[in-house]
Amino acid sequence: MSLPPGFLDELRTRLSLGQVVGSKVMWDSRKSNQAKGDLWAPCPFHQEKSASFHVDDRKGFYYCFGCHAKGDAISFVRETENVDFMEAVRILAGEAGMPMPQRDPQAQQKADTRTQLAEVMEQAVQYYRLQLKTGVASDARSYLERRGLSQQALDRWEIGFAPDAWQGLWDHLTSKNISDELILGAGLAKPSQKGGKPYDTFRGRIMFPIRDARGRCTAFGGRAMDPNDNAKYLNSPETELFDKGRSLYNHGPARTAAGKGQPLIVAEGYMDVIALSEAGFEAAVAPLGTAITESQLQMLWRVSPEPVIALDGDTAGLRAAMRLIDLALPLVEAGQSLRFAMMPEGKDPDDLLKSSGAPALQKLLDGAMPMVRLLWQRETEGRVFDSPERKAALDKALREKIKTIADPSIRNHYAQEIKELRWQLFRPQRGPSGAGRTGGQRGGFGKWQPAPVPLQSTKSSALATGTGNKVTHLLRESVILAVLITCPEVVESFETPLENLRCIDPDNNALRDLILRHAHEGTEVLREKISSARGPEALENLLNASHVAIVPCIRSPGDADMARITVAEELAKLAAARGLDAEIADAAEDLTGVADEGVTWRLSQAAEAADSANRSTQKEGRGDFVTADNGVKMEKGEVTRSRAMFDAIDFSKRGRKQH
Repeated sequence: MSLPPGFLDELRTRLSLGQVVGSKVMWDSRKSNQAKGDLWAPCPFHQEKSASFHVDDRKGFYYCFGCHAKGDAISFVRETENVDFMEAVRILAGEAGMPMPQRDPQAQQKADTRTQLAEVMEQAVQYYRLQLKTGVASDARSYLERRGLSQQALDRWEIGFAPDAWQGLWDHLTSKNISDELILGAGLAKPSQKGGKPYDTFRGRIMFPIRDARGRCTAFGGRAMDPNDNAKYLNSPETELFDKGRSLYNHGPARTAAGKGQPLIVAEGYMDVIALSEAGFEAAVAPLGTAITESQLQMLWRVSPEPVIALDGDTAGLRAAMRLIDLALPLVEAGQSLRFAMMPEGKDPDDLLKSSGAPALQKLLDGAMPMVRLLWQRETEGRVFDSPERKAALDKALREKIKTIADPSIRNHYAQEIKELRWQLFRPQRGPSGAGRTGGQRGGFGKWQPAPVPLQSTKSSALATGTGNKVTHLLRESVILAVLITCPEVVESFETPLENLRCIDPDNNALRDLILRHAHEGTEVLREKISSARGPEALENLLNASHVAIVPCIRSPGDADMARITVAEELAKLAAARGLDAEIADAAEDLTGVADEGVTWRLSQAAEAADSANRSTQKEGRGDFVTADNGVKMEKGEVTRSRAMFDAIDFSKRGRKQH
C-alpha cells in the first residue's frame, strides 16, 4: 500500500519522538535537558546500566552510543514492537489521531506530480530573482535598501520581484516547455475568466519564497509596490504543495538555530523574520498572514518547548496574542507553553531593531511574560473591580479559562498563580507608611484620620482607664497568626476576615500578608518564606511566646478542626473587643464637655455586650460539627459562642442608632 504524499511528514510533525520513546524508557534526569529536547536513557535494545541512548527530539532521531542503533519514530516502533513498516505507521497514526489513508493506486502518480510542482517553483524563484536586477525593479530595490537589506541579505533570502505584467512568468515558464497544468497547479497563475490566456498570480510585487522544513519552495509571499493595492501582502493559493495553516516562514533554518540554543521567536511577517535573523536572532519564524493555527502551534512546540511570541505593539498585535491564549490553553503540557514579548506601542521587531538595536530586543525577550500573566492582563486591564459583583465576574471568567487546561497539574498551578495575582489586586489597603491602617478611624471620603483625643469626662470613665486593651489585642493577633502558621490548611476558611484584619503591630500585618500569600504551599514552604522575609527570629519569637505556646493546637499541632475553632474564637473575641473600642471612640467624638445620658447609656450597653461575649467563651461540651455563618466548620457550641461575640458588636451599633 502506498501512502499519499505528505502523510509521513504530517505524522512526524504531529508526534514527538521523545513521547514515543518515553513510553519505553526512563530518562536520565542528570544527563537529559528536556527543554532543549536533549534526552538520554539506558538503551532499550541492549542491556546496560549507563544512559548511552540519545534522543534528539527536535530533529526526530535517536542513536545509541553502545549498540549503534539509530532511526526515527517509525523505526523505533518497528524494532520495539516487532512489526513491519506499515503497521508501525498505523500504530503511530493512532497515537497522533490521524486516520490511515485508504488504498490509493494513484499515490505514486501524486508523488511524482508534487516533485514536478516543486521543480516548477524553483524555476519561479530564479525568474523572480533575475527580475529584481532589471530596470523595472528599481523602485523595489530602493525600497529594500531603505529597509536596510544588503545584497548579501537579498541573496540569502532569495528575494525577487514580479514585474507588473499579466503574463511575465507564464511566458517564461511555457517557453521552457512546462505544461499549463503544472503552472496552474503550483498556484503561479490563474485561469482567465474571459477565455483568454491564464495570467500571473503575482504582479508588481517584491517576492519572498516560502520553503517548508525540508527546504522545498512550496509558495510565495508578495509585497505590493502600489500603495493603493487592495492587498499589501499576498500569499500563494493553497496547492498540493502548500497548506497555509501548516506552514511557517523560515521553518527549516529556525529549527536549526533553535537546536543550537537560540530562542524561537514568532513574529508577524516576512520582514520581521528577516530583520531578526540578520540581527543574530536566527530562530525566527512567522505564520503566513493569518492567526496561528493549532497545527502551526504544534510545529512550534516541535522546534522549541517555549516559543516567544513577539507581536507588533499595536491593537491588532495585542488582539492576536489574546486569541492565541484561547488556542494554546487546552494544549499546554508540562514544559510546553508560550511566552509573550510585547513590542513598544506602534513598533514591530524590525522597527525596534533599527531604532534601539539588538540589546533592546534581547531585553524584551528576557522579560517575556508567561501566558498566565497575559491571561490575567486580558481579564483585568482597563476594568474597575469596585463591587462584589464585578469581582465575582472576574473570578468566573478566569475559572472558565483555567477549566480548559487538560493537564491537572498545570491547571492547579494556574489557579495558584491567579490566586496570587488576585491577592495583589485586592490586598488590604495600606497607609502611607506601608503599615496596616491602625490607630485611627475612617474620616470623610474614605480618608484615615488620627483617633480623636478623648475629653476629660471620658478619660475618667472606668472603661477608658484600663491599660490592657492594646496588650490583649496583640495577644489575640499572635495566637491567630501562630495557629495559621502551624496549620496553614485552614487559612482558606478565613481568607476574608484575615484580609480585613488590621493588626496593631505592623510586624503582625507583614506576617498576615505572608500567610495569605504562601499558605497554599504548605507548612514548610510557608515557614521558609517567613524566615526569609522577616528573619528566623521572628517565627521563633512568635511560636515560643508563653501565651502562644500554651494554646492546645500549638502544643499538639495537626488537628485542623481544633485550629479552625481556635482561630474562629480569637477572631470573634478580637472583633467584639474592637467593636467596644470603636464605640468608645465614637462616644468620645460626641462628647462636648458634659456627658449626656445617651452617651453614658451607649457606653454601659457596649461594655455589657462585650462582657457577655467574653463570658460566652467558657468551655462547653463538644458537640456535632456544623457550618457557622462565616462558612467555617465548627462545633455547635463553638458556633454559639462565636455568634455571641459578634452580637456584642451588633448590640452596640443598635444602641447608637436608638440614641
